[in-house]
Amino acid sequence: MNKVKVGFFSFTEITDPREHRAYNEWHQLDHMPEQYPLDGVTFGQRWVRTPACRDAAVVRDAPFDAVHYLTLYLMTDPVTRTLREFFDLGGQLRALGRFHRHRRSHFSGPLQVLESAAAPRVLISANAVPYRPNRGAYVVVEEPTDRTRLDDYTQWLHREHHPALLDVAGVAGVWTFATSSAFRDQPWETGDRRITVMWLDDDPLAVQPALDEADAPRRARTDVSRTLFAGPFETIVPWQWDWFE
Repeated sequence: MNKVKVGFFSFTEITDPREHRAYNEWHQLDHMPEQYPLDGVTFGQRWVRTPACRDAAVVRDAPFDAVHYLTLYLMTDPVTRTLREFFDLGGQLRALGRFHRHRRSHFSGPLQVLESAAAPRVLISANAVPYRPNRGAYVVVEEPTDRTRLDDYTQWLHREHHPALLDVAGVAGVWTFATSSAFRDQPWETGDRRITVMWLDDDPLAVQPALDEADAPRRARTDVSRTLFAGPFETIVPWQWDWFE
């Protein structure tokens, strides 16, 4: 059993191009550390969509085309209390003036963990993949076009598609998340989305062409699901925040 029940995603745009360094300093050194004392927040990571990553994205529909950064928090039970405290903490930090003003969230909210898988070569368990050092992530955002066929589609992903992705050199593991009615009363609007995160232990731009090809069968399944975004992000290293300067 995976102790992680929820992935909380935030796809963020910086609205003032002069504010990238200040945003990263705030988020990595102030905002993110404050989340870990919450009982149910077990891990978090940030990735950057550098100009090169943006150019490499095979699908980048609005509003995801404007995104610069991706944050993912992993949450365990008690999920409801954790999400409430997570939201309340954000309000408290805003009241203290500890929130970055030059940012716009294009997608933010909790998604249920559906599946986790690890490439056989990495030896670790699927549930341990996010905690293994990575060099970046390849992320796919989808929305269903025919929910009556989602069960068959999910089985296809599990049996055929995800194993093909794990065969790509540089892919360490794959986790899949989806919006859930269990979070309907939460203050975030996530719509009807599925997000797949592929953790990479090679240069994301080097892995990206092979992943684009391996993931093409998913993008072709428009009868069941439409891909809104598919592309690479680089892992953020503290104090190395100069991609947009």
